[in-house]
Amino acid sequence: MNSLSRISRIRLCLGVCLFLLLGGIVSAQDQSLRSITYRLSMTRPHSHLFEVKIEVETPADFAGGAIDFQMPKWSPGRYAVFDFAKNVQEFQAAAGICPAKSRCDMAMRPAIRVDDQTWRVPLMNSSSLTISYKVFGDDLSGTFSQLNARHANFNGGTIFMYVVNHKQDPVILAIDPPKDWRIVNGLTDRPDQREWQFPNYDVLIDTATEIAPDWTEDTFKVDGKTYRVIVHSLGNEGGKRPALVRDLERIVRAENAMWGPPEFDSYTFLLHFAADDRSGDGMEHLNSTQIIMPGTLAEPGTYEEMLDAASHEFFHVWNVKRLRPLELGPWDFTRPANTRGLWIAEGFTNYYGHLMLRRAGIWDEARFLQRESETITAIENAPGSRLMSAEESSLSAPFIDDAPHAQRTNLANTAISYYPKGELLAFVLDLLIRGKSDGRVSLDDVMRRMYQEFYLQSPNNSYYLRGRGYKTEEFERVAATVAGLDLSDFFKRHVRGVEVPPYDAALAYVGLKLIREPASARYDAGISLERADQSSMTIAVIRPGSAAENAGLQVGDIIVSIGGTSVTRESWINTLSRYREGERVSLTLRRNRDTMQTSLTIGQPEHIEFRIEEMKDAPPEARALRAAWLKG
Repeated sequence: MNSLSRISRIRLCLGVCLFLLLGGIVSAQDQSLRSITYRLSMTRPHSHLFEVKIEVETPADFAGGAIDFQMPKWSPGRYAVFDFAKNVQEFQAAAGICPAKSRCDMAMRPAIRVDDQTWRVPLMNSSSLTISYKVFGDDLSGTFSQLNARHANFNGGTIFMYVVNHKQDPVILAIDPPKDWRIVNGLTDRPDQREWQFPNYDVLIDTATEIAPDWTEDTFKVDGKTYRVIVHSLGNEGGKRPALVRDLERIVRAENAMWGPPEFDSYTFLLHFAADDRSGDGMEHLNSTQIIMPGTLAEPGTYEEMLDAASHEFFHVWNVKRLRPLELGPWDFTRPANTRGLWIAEGFTNYYGHLMLRRAGIWDEARFLQRESETITAIENAPGSRLMSAEESSLSAPFIDDAPHAQRTNLANTAISYYPKGELLAFVLDLLIRGKSDGRVSLDDVMRRMYQEFYLQSPNNSYYLRGRGYKTEEFERVAATVAGLDLSDFFKRHVRGVEVPPYDAALAYVGLKLIREPASARYDAGISLERADQSSMTIAVIRPGSAAENAGLQVGDIIVSIGGTSVTRESWINTLSRYREGERVSLTLRRNRDTMQTSLTIGQPEHIEFRIEEMKDAPPEARALRAAWLKG
């Protein structure tokens, strides 16, 4: 790389800056590029710094100008805005003429920071441009990236910039790992692979990758496709890994039975156990999923949680990754995603993730119905469920999908997640379609028709994958056509409105009923608590109209004691349960710097427990319909 004198650098910088400010350059972004290559290294893992180079080659007749590089504000699968550019450092650029690959005359180029996520580099008639930068990453999750002495794990949107207006161009990724570290992702096809080709940037960043010395691999085949189970385990497995692989195969077979063989040659389950106590997450990708469990595989509950997550994420192979709402690919990473369809994309996947565990024989009928009962209880007791519709919840994803909030919000009382909200809409809609059609069609048929129409058969409307995305109105049309029903009232009242879904009518078709009981043992006076210190709790949420609100309590108050007893979550509930409705209980609070004595009056139970039970006198046709639903 040639060096420039100090005076030359100053003149160059002033000239280029003036040129940019006056708008006097021809934008390189409207012309084709010869190649884009990403090179990733990690020479100092303990620094948590990923080292990135992007090499751009322009045609011989390229007309000069500048190239913009942009860091995404968010990444697919998690819709909150995280502004990944905040972790970029040491951005540099060099450009020059490369008459042959073995010889390039390169010189430093000044990089102009255009805005919070964009860097502009002038080409100055060069045919080759290389930028380099580092990205800090120390969060293991489905969204972020982590580099430390144990491993590197990255999600591409957090570390790879894209060339503005060239996300559609083919790209190459080359990785230089630390010595004895091995690389694996959903597209790895040989043990020593270090280079991959992608049709575009969007597929590049949809390929989560693990680089470490100590992951293990098991494989199985279903319908001619190869499935790899990659386990990065830092704790006791308790001998459960062989059973885990067998159960994952059962899930794959159950979901393939509904959809048909998926559109890939191989798929990777990338599973982490006890790798990071701060993380518990799952994320879908085109040919893989990455799931992180904070506990060890041997710990009670971790095994079932992993299978639950895997069933959900694998269903995304069809629903979301290929069959998708209109706004989900290709993406605009300069602004949040705005789609009304996440209640279908994520909520329906929640429903089928649980149903597939039943169809795979991993859950029995009682466990599945218990899980749906728990979801109904959570949704119908949430105040936001009566204020926010499924479509509005989808549009609010940037606020509620693990979004960071510097200011206090009232979202706990006004918002509802599209995951469980959509799950229950799928649950009810499936049973209504089955019941009204006497079992001839189901929501399974609706989803298959959607996949055929919008993914397999529609002409491509962009560079990204096959087919095109759908609008929620199109989903309503297909559902009504397949079911042979007028569903306009259902969508008006329960999808775009906030009315309670018709659980009773839906469940009756399959010989089930919904029991509603006051949950007096769970009376909490309408507040949610989080720990302040070893002997007190802070009020995090107060439900509108609750006993706590009536008593004048406020979010942020620290409850020191209740009835003379120090406060934990358990002691708060246990103490309140000893009082009857209308009785008063004394409280000691700290608000700001003042200690206060007050009391609250015990109100009526605020929670209703919902439980799905079998109708003892259910007719044979209802039992047969239920068996067909649960077995697939």
